[in-house]
Amino acid sequence: MVKIGTLNLGEFPVILAPMEDITDPPFRRLCKRMGADLMFTEFISSDGLIRDAIKSTRKLDFIESERPLGIQIFGSEVDAMREAALVAEKANPDLIDLNFGCPVRKVAGKGGGAGLLKDIPRMTAITEAVVKSTHLPVTVKTRLGWDDSSKDIVEIAERLQDIGIQAITIHGRTRAQMYKGEADWTLIGEVKNNPRMHIPVIGNGDIDSPQKALEQKNRYGVDGIMIGRAVVGNPTIFRSVKHFLQTGELLPESSISERVAFCREHLTSSIEWKGAHAGVVEMRKHYAGYFKGIKDFKPYRMKLLTTLDYNEIFEILNTIKSIYQ
Repeated sequence: MVKIGTLNLGEFPVILAPMEDITDPPFRRLCKRMGADLMFTEFISSDGLIRDAIKSTRKLDFIESERPLGIQIFGSEVDAMREAALVAEKANPDLIDLNFGCPVRKVAGKGGGAGLLKDIPRMTAITEAVVKSTHLPVTVKTRLGWDDSSKDIVEIAERLQDIGIQAITIHGRTRAQMYKGEADWTLIGEVKNNPRMHIPVIGNGDIDSPQKALEQKNRYGVDGIMIGRAVVGNPTIFRSVKHFLQTGELLPESSISERVAFCREHLTSSIEWKGAHAGVVEMRKHYAGYFKGIKDFKPYRMKLLTTLDYNEIFEILNTIKSIYQ
């Protein structure tokens, strides 16, 4: 069994990655229903939490049925991250995750996220401060290193474990790679098979099919996998992956009717959660996933990506269902 603190995540957890403007409550609920074993909030700025900024504090919200759930925070300052962890703790999540892997310039360029891979002493100081400040399990999500000349993840993982983190998720790319090229799981495997490591090691990067999930599980011996980009507009990937891991059988591809139903439910929840404008706009990231592989779909995709009228979107979804089912 894979345990993070007192959390029992089963034999081989399949986990939803934290993603900005993606893993909000409406989408998390769909992923949970499809079998996600652990989920995370969107990453939350430590400075935003300390300032009580509405955008940041709203990301703390979740409902009981989403558990187990972790709140992920990011930042570059020790005191700010410690204070942010205390704010996050009050929301009563199951764990607190530290983002040491976000590669985008506005985060890494300011010393947060993957930027801390250039300053390991600061990374360890932040981690130690957070671990000491909270009674909740603390986990870390990071990358192999800053660039090809500094793939120090084996040493980093040991140091963070020694400080007291209770699981580590590793994305198989450096910050310099961003999301380009193929994820390299070799060093993830080295971390997992390091005799000094005793906490769960979760692999992340390019898991986009049940077959890939099983392949990485068997080849590298990780304790679980985290799925990121492949889940966008595709919450049923959790159902497919878990079924394949348990039975060796592939489930049939989701029908158009089911995809439309999920998309409609997602859009409705998004509008209820964020309001009509934001709910419609932020759903645009998901349409390519929901309707991937449908022949001659471009005219409908363009309409979905341009209209701001949610009633019109529901009409488009009805049309898609009637034409393609």
